[in-house]
Amino acid sequence: MIKERNKPEVPGRVLVIIPTYNEVENIGRLTGEILEQFPEELQILVIDDSSPDGTAEVVRKWTEKNPRVHLICRSRKSGLGTAYLTGFSFGLQHGYDYMVEMDADYSHDPASLPQLLATTCEADLVIGSRYMNNSVNVINWPLSRLILSKAASLYTRIITGMPVSDPTSGYKCFSRSALQRIDLDAVHSQGYSFQIEMNYRAWKAGLRIAEIPIVFTDRTVGQSKMSRQNILEAIWIVWRLKFAK
Repeated sequence: MIKERNKPEVPGRVLVIIPTYNEVENIGRLTGEILEQFPEELQILVIDDSSPDGTAEVVRKWTEKNPRVHLICRSRKSGLGTAYLTGFSFGLQHGYDYMVEMDADYSHDPASLPQLLATTCEADLVIGSRYMNNSVNVINWPLSRLILSKAASLYTRIITGMPVSDPTSGYKCFSRSALQRIDLDAVHSQGYSFQIEMNYRAWKAGLRIAEIPIVFTDRTVGQSKMSRQNILEAIWIVWRLKFAK
């Protein structure tokens, strides 16, 4: 157990939003590691899309014994983008100062959270980047997946002009004021494209964006949620954003 005085400081009330679908093998351990690492100002919201493997039941047990854990169960699989928008709405309504996007499969290392949160002192949006300074910090990805991800990043930067090294990264932290300046009702993207659209809208709103280096490790348990539809949506979303009024 980490002693309270050794826990990293947080910049305010923080909500870590974790969408889940069939993550029963990961979510309990991840929840425990995050809670142990941080003081009580940091809390967790799991948004589960009726996982048939019992993910919600694991999280519900956490909510019963720890008030820092919250659970929203949705009636069907409704997509990553709407899950995060639901989480943002919850966070804004309940007075959180910062909201973190995080995957449940350990591709986003909870050990990077302190740096992600510490960087909020200089930015409205902090992105955990796999590709800063022309480096590649990815573990266990097949070459085809890495090429696809790098190509998507380059394609997005060229079309939109957005100065973000890793525009499809899903590990990031928004300040409350940043989310209030983005028209969340106008965001309808999912998957890769949701991350691109949120970054783009933050950039166009004149918000300060910072990136920190992270190491992305592909999941070792469970199945990837990446689909052909996600890829196709990411291809055309950049053009829609570029020419949107």
